[in-house]
Amino acid sequence: MPPPSKLAVATSSLVRLVKEEASYYKEMEQQEARIKKLEAGSDEDNAEYLLKQEKQGLEETKNVIPNVRSKISDALGKLEEQLASESNKEAGGEAPTEEVTKAKEAIEKAKAALRESA
Repeated sequence: MPPPSKLAVATSSLVRLVKEEASYYKEMEQQEARIKKLEAGSDEDNAEYLLKQEKQGLEETKNVIPNVRSKISDALGKLEEQLASESNKEAGGEAPTEEVTKAKEAIEKAKAALRESA
């Protein structure tokens, strides 16, 4: 089996980063829900400690998101460059490959993710 092409590697990297960002947003929602539950009142002896830990975790999650967003932007640029060079190769009349189609889909998803979280 041949090694994956540069386009396939760039595509999978971008897809992974978009999924990672989505998971951080989901984690942030879960942490906020746990904080609200703890603030509403908890019977646990260490509720104050748990609340402090959850708030700290929420801040850490919020601090990671901008870094992931910049990585998505960088990966998006690299993938668009790879796609442009791949399109130049296809100018010879070949039909778009499956890799090109996947790359275009990944670009659209990444742009949508960047718009949503802006």
